[in-house]
Amino acid sequence: MTYRGKTLSIGLSAVAVALAVAATPAQAQSSDSMPSFNGAVLTIAYAGDVAFLGGDFTAAIVRGKQIARGHLAAIDSRSGTLLSWSPAADGRVKALAVSGTSLYLTGDFGTVGGQKRDSLARVDVATGALAPTFKHAITGRPYAITAGGTRLYLGGAFTAVDGQARGRLAAFDLSTGALDPRWRPTADDQVETLAAGGGRVYAGGKFHKINTIPGYDRLVALDPAGGAIITAFRPRPPVITYALAVTSDGVYSAHGGQGGRVSAYTPGGTLRWSATFDGDAQAVTVLGDVVYAGGHFDRACSTARTGAQGTCVDGSDNRVKLAALAVGDGHLLDWTADANGVEGVLALASNAELGTVAMGGAFTTVDGRTQKRFAQFS
Repeated sequence: MTYRGKTLSIGLSAVAVALAVAATPAQAQSSDSMPSFNGAVLTIAYAGDVAFLGGDFTAAIVRGKQIARGHLAAIDSRSGTLLSWSPAADGRVKALAVSGTSLYLTGDFGTVGGQKRDSLARVDVATGALAPTFKHAITGRPYAITAGGTRLYLGGAFTAVDGQARGRLAAFDLSTGALDPRWRPTADDQVETLAAGGGRVYAGGKFHKINTIPGYDRLVALDPAGGAIITAFRPRPPVITYALAVTSDGVYSAHGGQGGRVSAYTPGGTLRWSATFDGDAQAVTVLGDVVYAGGHFDRACSTARTGAQGTCVDGSDNRVKLAALAVGDGHLLDWTADANGVEGVLALASNAELGTVAMGGAFTTVDGRTQKRFAQFS
């Protein structure tokens, strides 16, 4: 099974603010004591002391015992306690976004809490109660959401919402759930990830044209109100963009390709640095002066050159599924916390207030210890 087409919880309105705050990066090699899960964790979103998780899992594992959780779960980040919060979805949850007292989710589900919801829903962060808003019919598959200002933004491979044409991008009123009639940008191929910050909505994916205009390949900045392209940001990365993180002074992207890479851009779209790996980078988050990268790589390459199947050509350092990079210049840091598995790490999120970094994916060990599909470092 592949987990491509998922996204992360980077760029959430609450998290975007937190990312801009200086914090001490996680240094612990060993992860905190946390529940495990019986299926992949594809997305993580922090709200205060709580980490919300979504994915393919149907149960959490606590001290060897399985506790039913239908593709959604909540964990007390300080104690590692699995919370009773459990508004079960009947299918994969691909992306989460927190805004105020609400958690927004999207994925391959048809019901949440036993009530019909086609791939998009809103629940209460405290009780898990399903809101009557965000009840839509989506033609196609959504992969990404982010909250910014008064809107929830949706990206993916869909072509319509409630019968109204939408070209892989759409927006909704955060409070009423109404489809936004003004925000109607279009992408010519799927949108894998979204992030809101700095008065912009960033979109990454496979696309080459936005609003039928060429030259905005795989990464673009859009006006949050009208959906127009912000032409000052035009980085044009050469390979697919899987994940984004936005801070007050930079945009950080995770990419696939021949090998994989994490890149840092200025808000003006200038490439500041790029770090290369021997496999796809599928997740990225920023905490203080550290950029964390996750994926299915095993090595960080010494240079940008890669050979057949992404192998490092000019030397490498072992970094199995996880790596830490300096915000300023992208140099590889000593921090290691190796994970395992073919797909490896699929989601990263950070909490500046707690000084924590959380990871989700398809792994079953972290730093040689059994820890299945979710881990946190503090």
